[in-house]
Amino acid sequence: MAAAGDGAVPAEFAQALREMGLVGSGPLTGAPLTGGVSSDIWRIDTPQGPVCAKRALPKLRVAADWHAPIERNLYEAGWMRVANEAHPGCAPHVLGQHPGLGVLVMSYLASPGYTLWKQALRDGQADLATAHAVGSVLGRIHDYSAAHPELAAQFATDTIFFDIRLEPYLLATGRRHPDLAPALERLVAVTRSQKVALVHGDVSPKNILIGPQGPVFLDAECAWWGDPAFDIAFCLNHLLLKCLWNPPATPAFLAAFEALAGAYLQTAAWEPRAELERRAAALLPGLLLARVDGKSPVEYLTDEAQRNRVRRVARSLLQQPVEQLSSVQRAWREELSR
Repeated sequence: MAAAGDGAVPAEFAQALREMGLVGSGPLTGAPLTGGVSSDIWRIDTPQGPVCAKRALPKLRVAADWHAPIERNLYEAGWMRVANEAHPGCAPHVLGQHPGLGVLVMSYLASPGYTLWKQALRDGQADLATAHAVGSVLGRIHDYSAAHPELAAQFATDTIFFDIRLEPYLLATGRRHPDLAPALERLVAVTRSQKVALVHGDVSPKNILIGPQGPVFLDAECAWWGDPAFDIAFCLNHLLLKCLWNPPATPAFLAAFEALAGAYLQTAAWEPRAELERRAAALLPGLLLARVDGKSPVEYLTDEAQRNRVRRVARSLLQQPVEQLSSVQRAWREELSR
């Protein structure tokens, strides 16, 4: 995210930082960070250096009527702490979280040391080592959390996850495609039934920084104790869609898909890999269709012919599910080669 110009810090942010003992009583300056649809996010300059502070919005900045509980960044802070236990440095360091004001304060990670993965992919830079690292680190987080089932009680966020992921993505898409609604409802039911590991819920290139020590995962507002297959399917979905954003880089994106999926599945010691992959392969076409016909369509697919390509592949795979991620990738590659 980029800063949008220095100015006075909003009162809620200043109050939260003072009550958490992160700053004194003097005036604070900073700048809003652009790009967020679910939170107000600021870079705030403190005597100890800049920090990043975010406050969850009750209504997301999208065209659809989409509301979500503001206490979700309490769970985001928890996700970051667990992730850093699993793989130190893979999430921002949490400096404080104010439950009453809904403000989360964390370390500020600035360029040039950190690059947003989405920007690199936009430019066709689908580095295989980066994709492999994203898959590997995500898998380590899932593996670590699955080995600590006592964490489940800290992330009993079924209602939040339903409200900001399952309903707006899968069920809303089913209302646009009534003939597919039963298949999408089954995906929701299966996903809700899997209580396996700590899920990020928004593993998207826009939420991954590539830093000196590897990937850093941001914006875990959807944190949930549930099905890790959701995270890997959600992330791989973006690599498929990027083929329509930057067509000349399609071979690189598809290779990155293979690298990320392979690295992730290699870490899956918490359950049989075939079962995990089957759920992810079933979810992926539902999420693919959701990014054109759900409540959160990707902003870069503006051409109806492109959206129809997504619909053709997703509809076919929802009607005839496959069990391997490579089969989803193959169907997408065949569509793009037409």
